[in-house]
Amino acid sequence: MTGPVEVGTELPELVVRVSRADLVRYAGASGDFNPIHWNERVASAVGFPGVIAHGMFTMALAGRAVTGWTGDPSALVEFQVRFGRPVVVPDDDAGAEVTVRGKVAALLDDGRARVDLTVTSDGEKVLSLARAVVRIS
Repeated sequence: MTGPVEVGTELPELVVRVSRADLVRYAGASGDFNPIHWNERVASAVGFPGVIAHGMFTMALAGRAVTGWTGDPSALVEFQVRFGRPVVVPDDDAGAEVTVRGKVAALLDDGRARVDLTVTSDGEKVLSLARAVVRIS
């Protein structure tokens, strides 16, 4: 964090390109090899418009925006989201774009702040009720 933190302080916007290769790497790291994250046929058969990113991967991108802003991953003391829509990752060189925006919504006791996050892909909100509580002092 640079400068004083007050209600309305905006976090730097984080824009991340997510490719199918990213999904493979995440699957290996997490152990989540569900074929909806790599197989077009299976993803379509269960009702998705195509291969989708892991929800926890999308959540991690939101967390990265917060910890990047604080400069200290240990400053993140609470984090919650609800998964609203999937991030569809096409099989091309561009992949999908995920954008994370955040704003300080409240200053809490004990030197903490609540940050409300907006996470979108392809113009649609993909995480809802995304909030973080961080130590600011």
